[in-house]
Amino acid sequence: MKYLNSASFSHAQPDKVGVLITNLGTPDAPTRKALKRYLKAFLSDPRVVEAPRWLWWLALNGVILNIRPARSAKAYQTVWTERGSPLMFHTHDQAKALREVLDQAWGDNLVLDFAMRYGNPGIAEVLDRMLDQGVRKLLVLPLYPQYCASTTASTFDAISECLRHRRWIPELRFITQYHDENSYIQAVADKIRTHWQEHGRADRLVFSYHGIPERYLRNGDPYHCQCLKTSRLVAQNLGLDKEQYLTTFQSRFGREEWLKPYTDVTLKALPAEGVDSVQVVCPGFSADCLETIEEIGEENREYFLEAGGKRYEYIPALNADAGHIQALAQIVTRHLAGWQGNDDQGERQALSREAGAPN
Repeated sequence: MKYLNSASFSHAQPDKVGVLITNLGTPDAPTRKALKRYLKAFLSDPRVVEAPRWLWWLALNGVILNIRPARSAKAYQTVWTERGSPLMFHTHDQAKALREVLDQAWGDNLVLDFAMRYGNPGIAEVLDRMLDQGVRKLLVLPLYPQYCASTTASTFDAISECLRHRRWIPELRFITQYHDENSYIQAVADKIRTHWQEHGRADRLVFSYHGIPERYLRNGDPYHCQCLKTSRLVAQNLGLDKEQYLTTFQSRFGREEWLKPYTDVTLKALPAEGVDSVQVVCPGFSADCLETIEEIGEENREYFLEAGGKRYEYIPALNADAGHIQALAQIVTRHLAGWQGNDDQGERQALSREAGAPN
């Protein structure tokens, strides 16, 4: 194998610390063509769909990619803005704000960037750019508070695939979850409190997380347990009793059983139980996207109101809120411990000169 080298590399180049934040991804445009390209990359990942590859290949290429892209494009058109995809510009804003906070302590010693697991900017592209800037110590933060093999582990796969082609790989730290971090719990609770101050409380607070097939839980994935813990900790922070909140799961796909209770089924049933008003929050989504804006903000609103509900409110994701950025900065700073400074830089350069290495 021929390993990749940096075209701009020099042995005298100062070592830098890199922070790469990642999210799931988004199509380049709300069109059928762009959605087909995006969905093919996403749904071809064996971490996302754990099924016999030959059988899934037939279903994906013979049926799903001929039907779903057009339907998904129409949904994306309802949330697309002048800045493009909400997930894209929110992640961009998060990276920019986090960089500004970390710059106060790190300055030019730190390189921070963001990438998407599927679509653009891709992980390989961004990671290559960071390494070419001299990043020799890399911290990766997937913006998934709750660990799931379909998301977090898939990101690790992409990072590993990129690094396995490099001649010189960096020291690597990878944050797998932060579902119970105090700063994150506080940020979610404060977001809800702010909404309450403006709109008042509802009969029930519904925590909605992206679902996964139930068999993933049986096979050992901790996602379900971590979602329940996040809900419990936020509810405790807010002083809520067990009867005042629910945890549900949305966005199921296919015919097999997914994590329950389902968000849509729950919202359809609540009015018959005497619940006239609900507020829905999605702590598993670090940034608003199609699944929060359209699915929760619009589609499930209709379900609840059509079932007899009187008041429905979606509480937006943390996005680039100051409290969220401070929480991420605290998490990142703790994981960067011991990487401050470049004390070994002079020694490495001296050893390179003694060995006769080119600059």
